[in-house]
Amino acid sequence: MRNTPVQLHVITRIVAFIILAFSVFLFFAGHNNPGGGFIGGLMTASALILLYLSFDLKTIKRVIPFNYSKVIASGLLLAIVTGIIGMFFGFPYLKQFFDYFQVPILGEIELTTALPFDLGIYLVVVGFTLLVILTIAEDDS
Repeated sequence: MRNTPVQLHVITRIVAFIILAFSVFLFFAGHNNPGGGFIGGLMTASALILLYLSFDLKTIKRVIPFNYSKVIASGLLLAIVTGIIGMFFGFPYLKQFFDYFQVPILGEIELTTALPFDLGIYLVVVGFTLLVILTIAEDDS
Protein backbone atom coordinates (compact mmCIF):
# COMPACT_ATOMS: atom_id res chain seq x y z
CA MET A 1 0.00 0.00 0.00
CA ARG A 2 1.23 3.48 -0.79
CA ASN A 3 2.15 5.89 1.94
CA THR A 4 -1.06 7.95 1.99
CA PRO A 5 -2.66 9.82 4.87
CA VAL A 6 -5.20 8.03 7.04
CA GLN A 7 -7.61 10.94 6.59
CA LEU A 8 -7.68 10.31 2.85
CA HIS A 9 -8.67 6.67 3.37
CA VAL A 10 -11.40 7.57 5.86
CA ILE A 11 -12.88 10.32 3.69
CA THR A 12 -12.67 8.11 0.60
CA ARG A 13 -14.61 5.31 2.30
CA ILE A 14 -17.34 7.71 3.43
CA VAL A 15 -17.63 9.46 0.06
CA ALA A 16 -17.57 6.15 -1.85
CA PHE A 17 -20.40 4.85 0.35
CA ILE A 18 -22.47 7.98 -0.32
CA ILE A 19 -21.85 7.73 -4.08
CA LEU A 20 -22.76 4.01 -4.09
CA ALA A 21 -25.97 4.69 -2.14
CA PHE A 22 -26.91 7.45 -4.58
CA SER A 23 -26.15 5.18 -7.55
CA VAL A 24 -28.54 2.55 -6.14
CA PHE A 25 -31.21 5.25 -5.77
CA LEU A 26 -30.67 6.40 -9.37
CA PHE A 27 -30.78 2.81 -10.60
CA PHE A 28 -34.15 2.05 -8.98
CA ALA A 29 -35.67 5.43 -9.88
CA GLY A 30 -34.73 5.00 -13.54
CA HIS A 31 -37.83 3.43 -15.03
CA ASN A 32 -40.13 6.19 -13.69
CA ASN A 33 -37.80 9.19 -13.38
CA PRO A 34 -34.47 10.31 -14.87
CA GLY A 35 -31.79 7.81 -14.02
CA GLY A 36 -31.52 4.11 -14.61
CA GLY A 37 -28.81 1.69 -15.53
CA PHE A 38 -26.53 4.05 -17.40
CA ILE A 39 -26.18 6.84 -14.86
CA GLY A 40 -26.31 4.39 -11.95
CA GLY A 41 -23.48 2.43 -13.56
CA LEU A 42 -21.41 5.57 -14.06
CA MET A 43 -21.91 6.57 -10.44
CA THR A 44 -20.88 3.11 -9.23
CA ALA A 45 -17.82 3.14 -11.48
CA SER A 46 -16.86 6.59 -10.17
CA ALA A 47 -17.08 5.35 -6.56
CA LEU A 48 -14.90 2.35 -7.38
CA ILE A 49 -12.40 4.51 -9.26
CA LEU A 50 -12.23 6.78 -6.22
CA LEU A 51 -11.31 3.73 -4.13
CA TYR A 52 -8.67 2.74 -6.69
CA LEU A 53 -7.19 6.25 -6.52
CA SER A 54 -7.04 6.37 -2.75
CA PHE A 55 -5.78 2.85 -2.18
CA ASP A 56 -3.40 1.05 -4.49
CA LEU A 57 -4.39 -1.21 -7.38
CA LYS A 58 -3.35 -4.47 -5.68
CA THR A 59 -5.38 -3.81 -2.54
CA ILE A 60 -8.61 -3.03 -4.36
CA LYS A 61 -8.18 -5.93 -6.79
CA ARG A 62 -7.85 -8.23 -3.78
CA VAL A 63 -10.99 -6.77 -2.17
CA ILE A 64 -13.03 -6.52 -5.41
CA PRO A 65 -11.85 -9.53 -7.47
CA PHE A 66 -14.06 -9.12 -10.54
CA ASN A 67 -13.19 -9.95 -14.11
CA TYR A 68 -14.72 -6.91 -15.77
CA SER A 69 -14.89 -8.60 -19.18
CA LYS A 70 -17.25 -11.19 -17.69
CA VAL A 71 -19.28 -8.43 -16.03
CA ILE A 72 -19.71 -6.75 -19.43
CA ALA A 73 -20.71 -10.04 -21.08
CA SER A 74 -23.24 -10.95 -18.39
CA GLY A 75 -24.79 -7.48 -18.49
CA LEU A 76 -25.06 -7.53 -22.25
CA LEU A 77 -26.59 -10.99 -22.19
CA LEU A 78 -29.14 -9.92 -19.56
CA ALA A 79 -30.14 -6.82 -21.54
CA ILE A 80 -30.53 -8.79 -24.78
CA VAL A 81 -32.50 -11.63 -23.17
CA THR A 82 -34.82 -9.14 -21.46
CA GLY A 83 -35.60 -7.62 -24.84
CA ILE A 84 -36.10 -10.96 -26.57
CA ILE A 85 -38.56 -12.36 -24.02
CA GLY A 86 -41.40 -10.24 -25.42
CA MET A 87 -40.74 -11.59 -28.90
CA PHE A 88 -41.68 -15.11 -27.76
CA PHE A 89 -45.19 -13.82 -27.01
CA GLY A 90 -45.59 -11.96 -30.31
CA PHE A 91 -44.62 -8.49 -29.07
CA PRO A 92 -41.89 -6.25 -30.51
CA TYR A 93 -38.33 -6.31 -29.19
CA LEU A 94 -37.97 -4.48 -25.82
CA LYS A 95 -41.73 -4.38 -25.19
CA GLN A 96 -42.14 -3.34 -21.56
CA PHE A 97 -44.44 -5.30 -19.25
CA PHE A 98 -45.38 -4.30 -15.72
CA ASP A 99 -47.82 -5.25 -13.00
CA TYR A 100 -48.47 -4.56 -9.35
CA PHE A 101 -48.07 -7.29 -6.75
CA GLN A 102 -48.97 -7.53 -3.06
CA VAL A 103 -45.94 -8.47 -0.96
CA PRO A 104 -46.66 -9.29 2.72
CA ILE A 105 -44.14 -6.95 4.39
CA LEU A 106 -43.56 -4.36 1.68
CA GLY A 107 -47.15 -3.92 0.54
CA GLU A 108 -47.92 -3.21 -3.11
CA ILE A 109 -44.89 -3.06 -5.39
CA GLU A 110 -44.54 -2.60 -9.13
CA LEU A 111 -42.49 -5.12 -11.08
CA THR A 112 -41.46 -4.24 -14.59
CA THR A 113 -39.24 -5.66 -17.32
CA ALA A 114 -37.36 -2.36 -17.47
CA LEU A 115 -35.58 -3.25 -14.23
CA PRO A 116 -33.64 -6.31 -15.51
CA PHE A 117 -32.85 -4.41 -18.71
CA ASP A 118 -31.49 -1.51 -16.65
CA LEU A 119 -29.50 -4.01 -14.57
CA GLY A 120 -27.90 -5.31 -17.77
CA ILE A 121 -27.02 -1.78 -18.87
CA TYR A 122 -25.71 -1.05 -15.36
CA LEU A 123 -23.38 -4.06 -15.49
CA VAL A 124 -22.15 -3.17 -18.99
CA VAL A 125 -21.39 0.43 -18.02
CA VAL A 126 -19.63 -0.48 -14.76
CA GLY A 127 -17.62 -3.24 -16.42
CA PHE A 128 -16.64 -1.21 -19.47
CA THR A 129 -15.72 1.92 -17.53
CA LEU A 130 -13.57 0.06 -15.01
CA LEU A 131 -11.98 -2.16 -17.67
CA VAL A 132 -10.91 0.84 -19.76
CA ILE A 133 -9.69 2.98 -16.87
CA LEU A 134 -7.84 0.16 -15.11
CA THR A 135 -6.27 -1.03 -18.36
CA ILE A 136 -4.90 2.46 -18.91
CA ALA A 137 -3.78 2.68 -15.26
CA GLU A 138 -1.93 -0.64 -15.42
CA ASP A 139 -0.03 0.32 -18.57
CA ASP A 140 3.62 0.66 -17.60
CA SER A 141 4.93 2.14 -20.81
